[in-house]
Amino acid sequence: MDDQWTRRVWPPAEEESPPSGQGLTRPYGVPGGSPRSSTQPASPQWPTRPYGGPEPDRNSAEESLTGLYGAPVAERPQAGRPVWPSLGLESAESAEPEDDLPPSASRYRAPETPPRPMPRWLRRLLVGGLALVCSAAVIGAVVVTVLHRAESAPPTVIHDQIAGVAYTLPPEWREGVVAPVTGFTSVAARGDSATVMARAGDRVDPPNLRSAVIDLSDLYTQLLLHGDKVEVLDDRAVTVGGRPGHTRAVRAEYTDVVNEPAFMRVTLLTRPDGGSTVLLGLAHPDRPQSRAEIEGLMWGAR
Repeated sequence: MDDQWTRRVWPPAEEESPPSGQGLTRPYGVPGGSPRSSTQPASPQWPTRPYGGPEPDRNSAEESLTGLYGAPVAERPQAGRPVWPSLGLESAESAEPEDDLPPSASRYRAPETPPRPMPRWLRRLLVGGLALVCSAAVIGAVVVTVLHRAESAPPTVIHDQIAGVAYTLPPEWREGVVAPVTGFTSVAARGDSATVMARAGDRVDPPNLRSAVIDLSDLYTQLLLHGDKVEVLDDRAVTVGGRPGHTRAVRAEYTDVVNEPAFMRVTLLTRPDGGSTVLLGLAHPDRPQSRAEIEGLMWGAR
């Protein structure tokens, strides 16, 4: 190949001048017949290899081509200007090692470490605490609602037309349907611990109220209490709702260990039409609360 580039084609060979030791000459001369200087062009400076390796050996034919047509395109020095507009990712790519990141990190961002999961015992604790708080809130709402209704509801008043009396029930007391003792026309109770009954009585003159009450008290003590020991707790005249009357209270005790002491109060009130009203209260077992509720109900009769 070296002979092909250095051999002259025109003019004939006999008119050629011997080749100079300075280098190759141009194939044609300049206009006017005077040939150009045949000084060999300086050897171009080859660009540095991009990875710092040793430069490959170049033969004389490649150097001759380089002198004629310039350096190859692949070996021409770049001006440092990007071919396409930058996306602004060069700094991030240069700052982080490419070997440690996936290809998508050059356009988006480096993958983040997933958050640490919550321990199982902590989740159970939080769920249990939340359930406890919800249960407490529901129970509190129910209790407040029930108490509000109980406070806002008017008290129950029993009107016994046959006995000629009306009485208001204490809280937690309910009106009964049928009295447990024959002859009584109305009844109210608080569970099985306290009971009040009313019925119409015979005509009684005011001076005879006490004797009539004693007879009634003895009758119901034998009929209802059956106590081994009966003690009189109260025996006095009363006025209830403008009506004169008399009341007597007894307490029955039992020798066996099964039955607890019982309480009974009998109140006899006169009526404007000449008749009377009998109020009977029982409490078993005998408790101060039951006594107070029975007496409050009787003293509020009208």
